[in-house]
Amino acid sequence: MTLDTPTIDALAERLENCQLQVHDTHKITDDFPGMDWEDAYAIQAAILARKLARGQRLMGLKAGLTSFAKMKQMGVNSPVFGFMTDDYAVPHGGEAKMAELIHPKVEPEIAFVTKKALRGPGCHIGTVLDATDFVLPGIEVIDSRYRNFKFDLKSVIADNTSAARFVVGGSPARVSGLDLRTVGIVLEKNGLPVAFGAGAAVLGHPATAIAMLANHLGARGQEIPAGTLILSGGITEAVAVAAGDHVSLRVQGMGSTSLRFI
Repeated sequence: MTLDTPTIDALAERLENCQLQVHDTHKITDDFPGMDWEDAYAIQAAILARKLARGQRLMGLKAGLTSFAKMKQMGVNSPVFGFMTDDYAVPHGGEAKMAELIHPKVEPEIAFVTKKALRGPGCHIGTVLDATDFVLPGIEVIDSRYRNFKFDLKSVIADNTSAARFVVGGSPARVSGLDLRTVGIVLEKNGLPVAFGAGAAVLGHPATAIAMLANHLGARGQEIPAGTLILSGGITEAVAVAAGDHVSLRVQGMGSTSLRFI
């Protein structure tokens, strides 16, 4: 690490205030070009600590930038990992307030719920599938705190991978009856299809993203506990939304989920 604790805490406060006060900022590597990967994850952890100290609850974990489409769209070349707290949660079919968001976009995902703990190193697709209780459709609302959605990998990690809101729903499905590589998805906005894809768009298999997350945490002495909800990453490029938009996701064999922006 290159940043001291007061600097990490100040950057966490700056980024979270952008979320809470609904305004953007320039990317933090403009100010600290020498910051490293551990600095970035330490800032993210400090944001989580701030939320937990206010009484919010950890709801799950997430992988981001896991599809080649997303990597190309955001100008990065490897996945990132973050967390989801209860202030991000939208009930199935519920509403997200545009007044609380800066420049939101939505992306379709397959969500995993674990029945066993996962811990790296050495976690792989087979381990993940064996530890998965069920999968279901999920829509993540990403809302980078950086101006014009422009960032580098370290900056977006520090910003909790642009996490803002999420919704899950549909019909939970056992992975034993699915080939998650070929599962098809349709994302609709206001009743019109805006994105199509299949599970293989996420690193060849969405369980790969979960295994990478477990290995990432394992290197830090942590694990994915049993009962954890995990968003495996956007299958398609993110789609911009505005007030009045209704977004729904249908996933083959898992039903659908939706939310509305007001």
